Amino acid sequence: MNHIKRLLIIIFWTNALLLKAYAQPENNDNPEKLFDKTLQTHVNDGHVNYAGIQKDPGFPVYIEYLRQINPDKLNTDREKLAFWINAYNALSIKGIIDGLSPSTFFGRRKFFRSAEYEVGGKALTLDTIEKEIIASFNDPRFHFAIVCASASCPKLLSEAYTAEKLDEQFDKNTRDFLNNPNKNRFDNEKNLARLSKIFDWFAKDFENHSGSIQKYIAPYINDPNLATKLKNETVKIKFLKYDWSLNGEPPT
Repeated sequence: MNHIKRLLIIIFWTNALLLKAYAQPENNDNPEKLFDKTLQTHVNDGHVNYAGIQKDPGFPVYIEYLRQINPDKLNTDREKLAFWINAYNALSIKGIIDGLSPSTFFGRRKFFRSAEYEVGGKALTLDTIEKEIIASFNDPRFHFAIVCASASCPKLLSEAYTAEKLDEQFDKNTRDFLNNPNKNRFDNEKNLARLSKIFDWFAKDFENHSGSIQKYIAPYINDPNLATKLKNETVKIKFLKYDWSLNGEPPT
């Protein structure tokens, strides 16, 4: 029994020291740098190597950091928003590694609504993080930053979000997502936009921001003629079927 006790104590202090080393790195780094390194190493143009992240020793340390931090003590709203987007993306990855999947109806219910993760001492689901916390910042661009591990999702960046770069990252994500023919398709001749189901599910967010979905997306469209049509609301909208297949290499 004493041997087991000693072993548990050793494991506890090893984890504590490892967390300190990663969560409070030197050279004025912040903890998101750990997740940033994981993304740089295992995400390529939105393709996620879940098997690689599963073996990455830094990833569980970042998850532990999420458990221990108090997000309310972050200084600015931009810091908080960047934190919660990183948290959502990391926990979505964790869900896949833990054996969950949004590829089926019941799988989605568990993935988004039932599975709970501890952040700042609170048990939260992905739905709660998205719809109650991130959405409260009233910036619809977040819809193109959070990634639910599926092919029709926006691409997961190969870097973590930061307060300093957040607007730049948001704008790039939104523009890249809208102009990607695998995510949205436009027919100039028929004045038809076949948009991601994201615009259907969260239509109110875009309408409340810009008056309509068309007006919201217009500034991000590369084709100036199409952008004008969208701004004038002369383009009809249909929604594409969502592809819930995994956006990368599955864990082992």
